[in-house]
Amino acid sequence: MKFIVSSTYLLKRLQVLGGVINSNNTLPILDNFLFDLDKNQLTVSASDLETTISSVLEVESDSEGAIAVPARLLLDTVKTFPEQPLTFVVENNNTIEISSNHGKYALAYADGAEFPKAVELANPSATTIMGDILASAITKTIFAAGNDDLRPVMSGVFFQFSPESLTFVATDAHKLVKYQRTDVHASEVAEFIMPKKPLNLLKGILAGSESEVKIEYNESNAKFSFDNTELICRLIDGKYPNYEAVIPKENPNQLLISRSQILSSVRRVSIFSNKTTHQIRLKIAGAELNISAEDVDYSNKAEERLSCSYQGDDMQIGFNSRFLVEMLNNLSSDEVSLEMSLPNRAGILTPADGLDEGELVTMLVMPVMLNS
Repeated sequence: MKFIVSSTYLLKRLQVLGGVINSNNTLPILDNFLFDLDKNQLTVSASDLETTISSVLEVESDSEGAIAVPARLLLDTVKTFPEQPLTFVVENNNTIEISSNHGKYALAYADGAEFPKAVELANPSATTIMGDILASAITKTIFAAGNDDLRPVMSGVFFQFSPESLTFVATDAHKLVKYQRTDVHASEVAEFIMPKKPLNLLKGILAGSESEVKIEYNESNAKFSFDNTELICRLIDGKYPNYEAVIPKENPNQLLISRSQILSSVRRVSIFSNKTTHQIRLKIAGAELNISAEDVDYSNKAEERLSCSYQGDDMQIGFNSRFLVEMLNNLSSDEVSLEMSLPNRAGILTPADGLDEGELVTMLVMPVMLNS
């Protein structure tokens, strides 16, 4: 088995695939990349059993074979080369030799047959979406997903497909984000919960991508195919909570304010908030928003006044500043709208501008009880 490949081309693909490999694997074979050569096509795969990602590379070769190569060692080596052709030759003594312009490097390899096979999806449903739209949907929602192992369904992003729109939802019970695209459609109704790790990988690979992504899914697995790359992952089992029920429908109090202004205010004021609750108080009267925080234990307090556009009754409401900062950071609009009904009901944050045609973003943040 012998092939020749460009060092930078190989490195680019290996860095993408390497993201799936865990630092401590239960099976030693998972510390490797699987190289599966079929003439001038080399398929490189990496897996952590839950998620498998593979990419097809064009190489110069007329041989065949499959071997598992130590991932860390190979990545660290290929990283150091300037652009040049690298020749890989499998020797008889269970090593693969890499020849560069300046030297030779031998790595021990394992039998490719030991590498776990990727799942084949039986009778999948399919939907196609642009790569940058999918990356943007993941970016806008994934930060709101929970980290609670006891509630695994809330530790992923909920995909809801229908002929009208695609909806992506994430929540950790304190905050919730619903991202909807009415300009993209699925042929049939379907819903599934994607775990965070494969989504983070997709987000990194697809940011700014112009290519189409084909999503195939069944009860237990989903497969994403684009640009000679395939990612297959196991879905989170369980029923997603009824998120529509927690979004308050009647919100007569509406605040419109510059996103960057409120974001920097909340950041500054929250430095003076209680270190366990991170509580800040929003007091709205007329066209003035008053943001304050106090840490009674240390006699620290801060207060800022901002002008805003407000329709509704004067009110005071408390939020956890960390959730508010996270949400404002994940919006890209110039102005944001905060809709509220009562101080003990969730506030709804939406971008007032800067959205694409057919793009809807709704963020919901639960209030905290104010100690008067």
